[in-house]
Amino acid sequence: MMLHGGNIYKYAKELDCEANEIIDFSSNINCYQPNSSLTITDDIINKYAESNYTELKSQIAKNYNIQTQNIALYNGATAAIYSLLQELKGKSVYLYAPLYGEYEKAALQAKKDIYKINRIEDIDAEVEKKSIVIFVNPSTPEGSFYDLEELFLEWKAKKCTIILDESFIEFEKHKSLKNQINDYKKLYIIQSFTKFYACPGVRIGAIFSHKKNIRSLHTPLWNISSLDVAFLQERLADTAFQEASRTMHLAQKMQLQNILKESKLFDLIVESEANFILTQSTHAQEIFEHLLAHKILVRSCESFDYLDNTWLRFAIKDEASHTKLQEALRAFS
Repeated sequence: MMLHGGNIYKYAKELDCEANEIIDFSSNINCYQPNSSLTITDDIINKYAESNYTELKSQIAKNYNIQTQNIALYNGATAAIYSLLQELKGKSVYLYAPLYGEYEKAALQAKKDIYKINRIEDIDAEVEKKSIVIFVNPSTPEGSFYDLEELFLEWKAKKCTIILDESFIEFEKHKSLKNQINDYKKLYIIQSFTKFYACPGVRIGAIFSHKKNIRSLHTPLWNISSLDVAFLQERLADTAFQEASRTMHLAQKMQLQNILKESKLFDLIVESEANFILTQSTHAQEIFEHLLAHKILVRSCESFDYLDNTWLRFAIKDEASHTKLQEALRAFS
């Protein structure tokens, strides 16, 4: 079972090739990846980072239109998820599934009682008062964006603690609920910088919440490196990056959709508002193996709740990668 995308090293070993020979459609990272001009200097390496990360937080606050006091930084969004669930006192956790698998693992590790809601078929299912609700928006693995206004009001009325993961929201400039963190004190927003800012090797994630919540979180001292900080500050300050990313994303998404449709191999291609496309095919496993033989890795989705091995997810990539995918799909028989 494929638990995560991005595990090119495992498959490179199986294929007896180098990891960089594999085109990784399983990893949903921004296809716009400009070269970094960051120079790694002794000054970055030899000194402790400023422990409050004041400059980076100021840049994040500017980009996301929030205050620095609303930001807690972690060594990646996954670390933020585990830490937050350990610290929250509520016992009952409602997962709007399918969703990123680490939420369930983190809730189990925190010894919570887990309840799952099938958000595709039963999104209006009742949740317990004062419970913890977790929702990823846009969702994974299919990339649907939800207008959460009604649900948000229901959760608030029940005094729920809300964890909202908006890690894919920037690709198509969807409406965020970050503007609610000062009004509703039990709202926590998980933000990964890996996806949109095209830096999976840079481990920085954040929690955005009310300043009182941020003060109560126990973030480790120097929990992100000076190298990570320097890179993300550079990318956040690149004013052309966001516009260029969205322009390329929309063009490449259309191209990938057309390639998948043209192949006639898929019974269903789900409309996406994120940087990946979910498909279903009775031949999914054969397609997966065929593409892997062509050194193309896609995400098999049987590890997601309510899905099985007939579902494959394709991340949006650059034109050269799409061309190779198209050639490999045409060769499938």
